[in-house]
Amino acid sequence: MTFLLLSINAGAANDASQLQMCYAAMNFLAKTSVRVSTIGAAVSGVLLSLLTHWGMFKYYWIIAKQILTLLSIYLGIIGMYNWALKAFEVTSAEGLDALHNAVYMVNHQQLWVGIVLQIISVVSMFILSVFKPWGKRKTS
Repeated sequence: MTFLLLSINAGAANDASQLQMCYAAMNFLAKTSVRVSTIGAAVSGVLLSLLTHWGMFKYYWIIAKQILTLLSIYLGIIGMYNWALKAFEVTSAEGLDALHNAVYMVNHQQLWVGIVLQIISVVSMFILSVFKPWGKRKTS
């Protein structure tokens, strides 16, 4: 959600320093709290699966959550970091003129797609945890 708010703020920026600070904050968060929280969520999910009756592969909804977790790890650790860093570099070099730069625009769109996918992924994991659809896998 923080990336979403910072991206909205960057889109409404009136000066170069505001634009740069939005991307600097995103880059800092991507290097620190996003990495730690993503890895922490993955580790806690694995421990909950292994140490409870749910198991790692007994239920379809758990497998779906694992896939979404891998997507979140990729987007959070690799995607958000790279997109925020690229945006910071371009805006640092060009200021508000970066808003008309094709490289910046493509990068900004990729960042938005990453943010939307992250939000969809987290909401989907929550829904899967609450409703637990698809039931137990059949073992042969």
